[in-house]
Amino acid sequence: MTADRRRRGRTGKVVVAALAVLLTGAAVAAAIGFDAGLWSDDADRDPGADLPEATAKVTRETLVDTQTESGDLGFGDTTTVSGRLAGTVTALPAVGATVSRGQAVYRVDDAPVVLLYGALPAYRTLAPEAEGADVGQFEKNLAELGYTGFTVDDEYTDATAAAVKDWQDDLGLPETGTVEPGRIVYAAGPVRVDSHQAAVGDAAQPGSAVLDYTGMARIVTVELDVADQRLAVKGAAVGVSLPDGRKVAGKIAATETVVDTGDGDDGGGGGGGGDGSADPTTKIEVSVTVADQKALAGLDQASVRVGFTASERKDVLTVPVSALLALAEGGYGVEVVRGKASHIVAVETGLFASGRVEVSGDGLAEGMTVGVPS
Repeated sequence: MTADRRRRGRTGKVVVAALAVLLTGAAVAAAIGFDAGLWSDDADRDPGADLPEATAKVTRETLVDTQTESGDLGFGDTTTVSGRLAGTVTALPAVGATVSRGQAVYRVDDAPVVLLYGALPAYRTLAPEAEGADVGQFEKNLAELGYTGFTVDDEYTDATAAAVKDWQDDLGLPETGTVEPGRIVYAAGPVRVDSHQAAVGDAAQPGSAVLDYTGMARIVTVELDVADQRLAVKGAAVGVSLPDGRKVAGKIAATETVVDTGDGDDGGGGGGGGDGSADPTTKIEVSVTVADQKALAGLDQASVRVGFTASERKDVLTVPVSALLALAEGGYGVEVVRGKASHIVAVETGLFASGRVEVSGDGLAEGMTVGVPS
């Protein structure tokens, strides 16, 4: 080894401690752990040679940056149904019950308020000569329920009114041929009753909450720290570990930035304001869908583990993170050991994962031996 190389090698060893400041905390923590490619080679060491006590191999592999976080399995956000008809609440579906198109969401004065499917809310009375997208939405539902004799379009005709009278007769409603907005509730599809906001016998008043519902599909919600935003990639595949040990595939369906104001009672005694409340914190809320809903049967609410893959680098050269040396002239290098001599190779770093780091540099190749400072 030349004197210059020995000086560079020793410089790298002296300043390697500074690397802990420059690397991320996760990478450093992983580097401290055991690496299967690390060993001591004292048997063949020349006592007079200035060589590292521990070495590792340069490997070629697929490097994957993964992270596992806790999540909550449930049915997602709730939607509140508010009454629009005056009277008395006479029937409510049971909590957990499914309500589908054409069925009663609840009953007022023993007459049903009916669930239909659509994105537009009911906002006006539908009667002959009415035109618009809400007419087409209602007529499509009427046809799906099996009523005929009219054309599904944006015009409410006398033929539509005749079909509506048949529908009203089957529901036990007055056969007016017109549809009050308070008689129907629109949702994207079948709904699951999540909770009651009113009880049978309560007065039904316009604007008063009656019940809350959710969609039918179970989803997983994960709250990530802002620092982990790289994990929240819409459409990315994730793995979900269930409480019984089974694993199912999931996909990130949506991400949203939310702020926890800390106003809730957390049962603790501390907080930034001295009044028991915590300081507001910003989180990334991730919604994960699971295609195999049958695998989730019986798990209405549960705590699960979600494995995220932030990034992946295929067929790259890697070394242990702890093999990196901070060079005096800037950047990083590794000490390549050949027999009883060594030299420093400057490297460019890429992905850090599982205690290893992607590296590239002139002459660096798979199978080479690099020093790992102790």
